[in-house]
Amino acid sequence: MRRNDRIAVEVRGLVKHYGETKALDGVDLEVREGTVLGVLGPNGAGKTTLVRCLSTLVRPDAGTAVVAGCDVLREPRRLRRAIGLTGQYASVDEKLSGRENLYMIGRLLDLSRRDARRRADELLERFSLAEAAHRPALQYSGGMRRRLDLAASMIGRPAVLYLDEPTTGLDPRTRNEVWDEVRHLVAEGATVLLTTQYMEEAEQLADELTVVDRGRVIAGGAVDELKARVGGRTLVVRPAEPAHLEAVAAAVAQAGLDAAPGVRVLREEGELHVPVLSDLQLTAVVGLLGDRGFPLAHISTELPSLDEVFLAVTGLRPEAAGAAAGPVPEEVAA
Repeated sequence: MRRNDRIAVEVRGLVKHYGETKALDGVDLEVREGTVLGVLGPNGAGKTTLVRCLSTLVRPDAGTAVVAGCDVLREPRRLRRAIGLTGQYASVDEKLSGRENLYMIGRLLDLSRRDARRRADELLERFSLAEAAHRPALQYSGGMRRRLDLAASMIGRPAVLYLDEPTTGLDPRTRNEVWDEVRHLVAEGATVLLTTQYMEEAEQLADELTVVDRGRVIAGGAVDELKARVGGRTLVVRPAEPAHLEAVAAAVAQAGLDAAPGVRVLREEGELHVPVLSDLQLTAVVGLLGDRGFPLAHISTELPSLDEVFLAVTGLRPEAAGAAAGPVPEEVAA
């Protein structure tokens, strides 16, 4: 992770209500320049409302936000020239061709005709859309439309890019292509605020994570920091002889080293998983197995998965998050 202490997005006490619903309830966050902040949370948590407030589409009821040096409330016109936005659904004009869509947005951003054409062609090539450049967007596949939408958000070379669940509904190959483009953007110096419910996406792209629920930030930090804070480590032991697995588990139990909940014997994998609460416990288990003379094929420590982090901090499994929040106003849904 490239270290940069300059702040590109700074949010303090952001509040947004829709009637009795608190979409945002005092959100604080920072995004360092040239990094990706992943914002996680179940539907209705406030992720999309946060993006809409920071992109001037919705006016917050309280709080402050500065993005790319622009005050969101006092300098909205200046801010719009510094940001790009790809929402959950493609927003291109289906009657226009891919090239016409990008050219139109370039002109709206005050690019000259020549520069708008050049930038459109550059992005069509970059997103593997050059062969379809003159076809109406209506004829594009879902993945092609999503790539065109992302290209459109990059026409003005934004300093800060908001990606609101950008790969929802995409096949794995197209998702990987979008991830590659996000990495390319960040390598060029862009800052990205990414909302997602795909844990793999967050782990692949995010330098740091913020978890929101019910309009509040409930956890945050680097990916490994969150994993360590939430679940500690797991010692994974695979005996060289599968027949020794039960004996290894019994030895750990007899020595009182399996006191932590969650010790598992995975017979099909031939592994014993022991939650590790301290370095002392880790050393004791490894030493015990050596003293008992068990030959090992594999031994390692693992941090909890991001799925487990999400479950621990929200009480929801990622695959259930979409249904957990219940009905909410459309503009609140994340």
